[in-house]
Amino acid sequence: MDFLIIGLGSMGKRRARLLRGLEPDSRLFGEDTSPELREQAESLGISAISSIQEAIEAVHPDAALVCTAPATHSAIIHELLENNLPVFTELNLLDDGYKENTILAKVKNLPLFLSSTMLYRKETQFIKEQVCTFRNSTGKGVNYLYHIGQYLPDWHPWETYKNFFVSDRRTGGVREILGIDLPWLVDLFGDAECVHVEESRLTDLEIGYPDAITFILKHSSGTIGTMVVDVTSPKAVRHFECFGEGIHLFWEGSPKELYRYNNETKEKEYIDTYGVYEHDSRYSDNIVENAYVDELADFLSLLKNGSTPLWSFEKDQRVIDLINTIDK
Repeated sequence: MDFLIIGLGSMGKRRARLLRGLEPDSRLFGEDTSPELREQAESLGISAISSIQEAIEAVHPDAALVCTAPATHSAIIHELLENNLPVFTELNLLDDGYKENTILAKVKNLPLFLSSTMLYRKETQFIKEQVCTFRNSTGKGVNYLYHIGQYLPDWHPWETYKNFFVSDRRTGGVREILGIDLPWLVDLFGDAECVHVEESRLTDLEIGYPDAITFILKHSSGTIGTMVVDVTSPKAVRHFECFGEGIHLFWEGSPKELYRYNNETKEKEYIDTYGVYEHDSRYSDNIVENAYVDELADFLSLLKNGSTPLWSFEKDQRVIDLINTIDK
């Protein structure tokens, strides 16, 4: 298959590298407005194209991956669909063009795949299995605590945060964390029916939004979650606890730090969900490559077999509505 990757920054390069592993015989083409990034892509074996239209006319790719800044996604997705290309897109953070693009994809009978990588993490899948089994067997509920944070300049240490879309108020760092993590929480615990939010400003970062928020969600299942999301924590943190009468789960964000409390031994038990996992040393330890691979494999399965992906634009619309409520 031939793939067109729009946006050759860190995510575009990652998707290209992982696609090579999944489809070794595929041809990869890349489009980016930056001459420097196009040159880097060529050195990685990606054929650089100067525009989407040129790629469509010259290459006739089988599918496209949108890896640009979130605020640009809508127009790019629309152009690709108009040219009859199946689309994989990174998370959007905004619902610009959602209705129009989903209708267009259905009219043209084209796959429209929306990334939601946390749903593919083995740890979140284990947590979901444990919680669902507990609720089904006991009829009892659970609550959770969740803190996610990392100092914004450390997200992409190779570039200033001011040149990165997380500096933009509409697609800021706190909003991106919400876009990454709320889908798996909503998938497990149900839509949020009630929200209470408190905002803080703890740094001198030149951003137009609060750098830390604390909020409480009441989900449709009855679960109450307390979350702290920030771009201030000097050490990258992802600390999750889920608890109820007879269940207590702990996750510190990496495959090496998932635990279940044993009610008989009164000790925490390590849960090995991966055995072996891949990690890109440029990112914090809680970024695992395996989930990105599994997600791309799901997209390829959709292209080849028409399988149903774990996430969709329709589900994401509800999450973006929730983000808008939290991120006023």
